[in-house]
Amino acid sequence: MTSDSLDAARGAARIGPFYVTEGIHNLRDYGGYAVPGGGRVREGVLLRSGQHMEASEADLALIDALGIRTVIDLRGTSEREGFPCRRHPDFAAQVIAYDGETSNSPPHEGGGGQIVMTPQKARERMLAVYTRMPVNPAMIWVFREYFNALDTNGGASLVHCFAGKDRTGIAASLLLHVLGVHHEDIVHEFLLTNDAPTRAILERQSLPRMETHYGTIDPEALHNLMGVLPEYIETYIEKVTADHGSLDAYLETILGVDGVRKERLRAKLVA
Repeated sequence: MTSDSLDAARGAARIGPFYVTEGIHNLRDYGGYAVPGGGRVREGVLLRSGQHMEASEADLALIDALGIRTVIDLRGTSEREGFPCRRHPDFAAQVIAYDGETSNSPPHEGGGGQIVMTPQKARERMLAVYTRMPVNPAMIWVFREYFNALDTNGGASLVHCFAGKDRTGIAASLLLHVLGVHHEDIVHEFLLTNDAPTRAILERQSLPRMETHYGTIDPEALHNLMGVLPEYIETYIEKVTADHGSLDAYLETILGVDGVRKERLRAKLVA
């Protein structure tokens, strides 16, 4: 990153951890959290968001200024083809993505058939997403690559999916756990999605397709689909713990994050 780009990134308009954007939902820094021993997760190097199909020229300039050298795209092939990300002319980051599908038409993307989408049905649909995620071979592959990239690549990274809340939320939460962030802070970061000032962008991208399947959606049901609840992340952790004994055991045996890798990641990402 040049000095001019660094100055631009530092001067970018923010609302708390959220960068002000015109066509990217939920772009934010997920660093800054305290870890045992007095350190904090570095800021300016760990970014997360929704897709970039509607990124404006100003958004692309911001992404360029942030010095992102690795993009982990958690979407599947059909999502990437249907909603291709716009790129800055100077974009040169490594993009990591799975060759195939990573999800089964998540409810917030308009999948699941024509039903009346009540708040309870929306909650149940999303809990099913979080129950499947730990055992989904595609998500296991891409999460492993996410940790590989963070371990081996330099510079800032961006992890994103379609809405930047479920697959992305778990990716960020797993990393913060590895870095030693307290569970309450991890849940806090996960729930920040509900405060994103760009909800209108996600609704513009998703609501027409959702209403094709579900008709007019109750506001509480819409929140359950487009936002996140504490029980979403807890469901993921409970499934992992039931299958593997602990989140740390899952990280080591399934995602390849053993003690040595944890120490490397902490040395790189905690200051």
